[in-house]
Amino acid sequence: MIAPDRLEALYREACEIELQAFKPGNVSVYADGHDMTVADFRRSAEASSGPLCNPAYSLGEKIYYAVKATREAVGCNTNLGIVLLCAPLVRAAADKPDHVTLRQALEQVLASTTIEDADWVFRAITLAAPGGLGSAGEQDVHQKATVDLLEAMKLAASRDRIAFQYSSGYQDIFDFSTKVYYNVIRGRIGRNWAALAVYVGLLRRFPDSHIERKYGNQYTGMVVARMAALEDALQQAENPEQTLPLLYQIDQEFKSQGINPGTTADLTVATLFTVWLEDISSA
Repeated sequence: MIAPDRLEALYREACEIELQAFKPGNVSVYADGHDMTVADFRRSAEASSGPLCNPAYSLGEKIYYAVKATREAVGCNTNLGIVLLCAPLVRAAADKPDHVTLRQALEQVLASTTIEDADWVFRAITLAAPGGLGSAGEQDVHQKATVDLLEAMKLAASRDRIAFQYSSGYQDIFDFSTKVYYNVIRGRIGRNWAALAVYVGLLRRFPDSHIERKYGNQYTGMVVARMAALEDALQQAENPEQTLPLLYQIDQEFKSQGINPGTTADLTVATLFTVWLEDISSA
């Protein structure tokens, strides 16, 4: 069990380290983009941390009030995906008995979601108004939910990588991206570069939902090719800063075409948060 103030601090730290990583196509300390700035994301992390970690809120309320606080702070959608991914982790870490792993606790949180949780999340998504949202044939977020949150996420899992995490017990994070982080951080590189390795690994292997909602698979092959080249460069570099020219090149290419791998950035934050929650739980 982790206290709310500690959870808030870990969440904000995960958001900050993700901003310190030069993730091509995204906002970072190296480059703004898509009419958003690093300051927007920092204010968003600060505003959302309290509601997200409030022990009095249900899972759905955590998500809604964190999104609402973000909207009031910056006036745009900077962190819907981050909040959706981190809220169940917060609930799991806060309620976890000592003999249970974080993953087991998370699976219990996901299995116990309610229709009320789904309603709160539908309201949060509508309020955030993410790009390319559109409508759905079943459990459209503009309507009242008739199934629990996990079931609603299962219905969306084939078209949304965040929904897939709910439906799979965060498979991408526990079975892939946390392992990437642990493997890379052993090389004594900074956490920001380890976060970049997570981002590149995820984007190379899993199509980004945010990109595909806007463009279909128009850019999928190109994005995979760029991430493969970057992953190879990172593995071969004696110092990761040697990859900065390539990072600037890919970042400019992506942003000039409106390519924003936002879902992958959200998964990167959730990966960092998961790593640190696991570290504390096993200490």
